[in-house]
Amino acid sequence: MKKILSILLASTMIFTLVACGSKSAATTTTVAENKENVETQAPVAKSGNIHIGIVTGSVSQSEDDRRGAEKFQEMYGADNVKLAIYPDNFTDELETTIQTIVNLSDDPDMKAIVVNQAVPGTTEAFRRIKERRPDILCIAGESHEDLPEIGSAADLVCNNDFVARGYLIIKTAHELGCDTFVHVSFPRHMAYETMSRRVAIMRETCNEYGMKFVLETAPDPTSDVGVSGAQAYLLEKVPEWVEKYGKNAAYFCTNDAHTEPLLKQLLAYGGYFIEADLPSPLMGYPGALGIDLTAEAGDFEKILNKVEAAVNEKGGAGRFGTWAYSYGYTQSAGLAQHALNVVKGESELKDIDDIAKAYRVFTPKAAWNGSNYTNVDTGVKLGNVFLVYQDTYIMGNPGKYMGATEIKVPEKYFSIK
Repeated sequence: MKKILSILLASTMIFTLVACGSKSAATTTTVAENKENVETQAPVAKSGNIHIGIVTGSVSQSEDDRRGAEKFQEMYGADNVKLAIYPDNFTDELETTIQTIVNLSDDPDMKAIVVNQAVPGTTEAFRRIKERRPDILCIAGESHEDLPEIGSAADLVCNNDFVARGYLIIKTAHELGCDTFVHVSFPRHMAYETMSRRVAIMRETCNEYGMKFVLETAPDPTSDVGVSGAQAYLLEKVPEWVEKYGKNAAYFCTNDAHTEPLLKQLLAYGGYFIEADLPSPLMGYPGALGIDLTAEAGDFEKILNKVEAAVNEKGGAGRFGTWAYSYGYTQSAGLAQHALNVVKGESELKDIDDIAKAYRVFTPKAAWNGSNYTNVDTGVKLGNVFLVYQDTYIMGNPGKYMGATEIKVPEKYFSIK
């Protein structure tokens, strides 16, 4: 009898331990929700933590991208959102760039990695990640590499719509009364398909509207002159350009670091600026205008109002434009939000409406448009590569949206290269 009682007691203890162990395994930590910033989401599958990684450039090279990543981390917590920065001189430090991205996959709870901007090396980094962790979603924002190439390694790629915007920026400049369009860049950028095609489209659109098209070259900030040298060049040259091309010329530059000095001199000497390469009221405007936006940080409606007031005060009303919400900020935060929604089973990875839904968390009043990228050489549409854009806002008294997202771009521009 004592032996039987001992066996029964031992069985009871084992059952109790198993039951406790099952309860512990079912209680997992998930990405914390911030109900003030995002909609309440359904519970995460009980398979472990969800960690999202975001890789951006530094504040000096691409501040908006970095601030968007920091906002997403603020919303969900540093334990769940891991941030990294690739080198400023990423062209010369390719292996460091690759390793910076790959290192995030060492985290066993990492479920998605977003790189914005996806500079050279991102494709190789994604390939290495997929070899060791095929379960991790690899998402590229604003790729500098050829879209078919990075599309072969990434699960999702989202770039600004260089095709539609190549037409729409010129059309907007024409509507504002510009007679010349000055495009400022350098050879490295012009080697990218996205930028070279956009230049061709801009040139053809200028021909259509009877405008003069001009190419100007400025130093590459990743070269030996660095960011400061490239910016000093713009400060010196823009007054000469305004004198040469007149005050009815509109200007566009392909590099973030060039934007502030370009804006500063156009405000002082004359000329138009429709929108930045990666538009935002934070892109170049605060430094060019000498305004502090610390108190408005994160509130783009207040940011836009303050920037617009300063532009008007300097006599720039009707000549300077932007997107109301930062593109770089939205790409970092919005693509990370989309990744989280996908991991949680609430969105489809390659659904443009679901991508827009994630963007709208950070751009609640913005109009968006976009479509899949089509390879101009092969005619093949890539199902995992999207081109997106937001309506253009021209600051003034009052400011106004130009309705760019409602304009149908003529079909011929999609085959120009």
